Amino acid sequence: MVLALASLAMGPGPARAAPPPAERLLVAPFENIQRDGHFSWMSEAVAILLANDLDALGVRTISREERLKACERLQLPPFAVLSEATLIRLGQVMGAAQVVIGSFETQEGQITVRARALRLDSGRMRAPAVETGRLSDLFGVAERLARQLLPPGLPDVGRLDVEHGSLPVFETYVKGLMAVTPAAQIRLLDSAVKLAPDFAPARIALWQVYTAQGNHARAAAAALSVPSSSRVYRRAQFLAALSRIHSKQYDEAYQIVKAMLDVEPTPALYNNLGVIQARRGATPQTGRATYFFTKAAEGDPQDPDYAFNLGYAYWFERDLAAATFWLGEAVRRNPADGEAHFVLAAALHAKGADVEAERERDLARQLSSVFADWERRAGAASEPVPRGLERVREEFDAPRLGLVDTTLAPTEQKDQKELAAFHADRGRRLFEQRQDAEAIDELKRSLYLAPYQADVHLLLGRIYLRTGRRTEATEALKISLWSAESAAAHAVLGEAYLAAGDLARARAELQHAQQRDPTDADARRLASALAARKQEDRHREL
Repeated sequence: MVLALASLAMGPGPARAAPPPAERLLVAPFENIQRDGHFSWMSEAVAILLANDLDALGVRTISREERLKACERLQLPPFAVLSEATLIRLGQVMGAAQVVIGSFETQEGQITVRARALRLDSGRMRAPAVETGRLSDLFGVAERLARQLLPPGLPDVGRLDVEHGSLPVFETYVKGLMAVTPAAQIRLLDSAVKLAPDFAPARIALWQVYTAQGNHARAAAAALSVPSSSRVYRRAQFLAALSRIHSKQYDEAYQIVKAMLDVEPTPALYNNLGVIQARRGATPQTGRATYFFTKAAEGDPQDPDYAFNLGYAYWFERDLAAATFWLGEAVRRNPADGEAHFVLAAALHAKGADVEAERERDLARQLSSVFADWERRAGAASEPVPRGLERVREEFDAPRLGLVDTTLAPTEQKDQKELAAFHADRGRRLFEQRQDAEAIDELKRSLYLAPYQADVHLLLGRIYLRTGRRTEATEALKISLWSAESAAAHAVLGEAYLAAGDLARARAELQHAQQRDPTDADARRLASALAARKQEDRHREL
């Protein structure tokens, strides 16, 4: 039986499973060996050029925006050159298969760039790639380096279709990206646009700065200024539509997204068209929100947000059976989705399943205090679910990785409990071997098949905690406690609070753990850590 389950888990046929997502590569900022402040912008510039060239060569790279968001989540400096260990952790958090690290040095108008590609699953480092050339040929140096780093088996291509403008334009653009204040960013990016009006990356960057400021009118103008000849024209149109959605200009947003959909449909476009229809009101001519959300969910079946949007839309259509099904799929794909649990509770209650509804509502409350506020808001009795929760897809061509990349079809899941146990057991062994990324994948597969396994959520919380992902750790541990209370889960949750500096909550969790089992090893470790922290605080006061 175990061998049969292993066969199902490791190699399901194409009719039963979506193909695994292509491996992704993270390019980190390059180290400035000489610490020459005049070339500090080059650390980010080389990483951007190399990532763009690899992408043009067919390698799926992680965008700079994704890297910066992950650095923010892990509280890492956005532009600093990080240690190899930290980069490995960053790559694991982002789901990268490889991380490219490197350095550069300049001398008498020449630049030498060195790069190494590290596989995260095996820890194997490829032979270093080195390229030298004149500073004025920075683009050529980066392209030659990218071709050296091309993974084995991937065919080389001819001339690359990459937008970088002239060297002065690109330098101004990168300095704009790295500027500390929004005002400085806008000034430098505007300068790049004045030097090269057709340089699309600078206009996209302006869209990002204006969007972060909430100035959606200027953001839309920046995106709409990208010429149709640019390779990022469709992305710019997508961003302009986002600005219109954020400005509640739904008719204009509809026209942009519908025109894009007519050329080449994607799940993200279907999803955002569904959001537009849900918020502006649909007509038989323009299509119902549920139709577009269904097309998005069909295009990317593993995405939890598409499942949520479809279930949420069915709730407002008062199709309780469909709402319950799709919201259940959303929490299956992401058990920490508090909004999905809350709306699912409302749908279950409306169907008369009060016990199941209260269970879902209780978990939502544990995940966030906001849901108790929702229940107390004016009009909650007649309209228990707030409007406007539809999830807009913010990225045009970066599908969100689902919790499970290989799953059995519903009709073939009669052995799913045994299969869930198989994945959980593999996850535990990988955890013990400190293969955290692989362990997370296995544990998530197990939770997809059986979402509320307290021990699996506890183990997932432990992994997240030791890799610095405190938010995810806290969510996993809360679900573990909700599924089945234990001293260990209370103690590890206390460790997460302690790591975040929340001593009051850490002590409260220690008390809960000790009440359940005074001998628990995790509780004893937390008690020691809190005592040490108290001693440190006393020394600082002295």
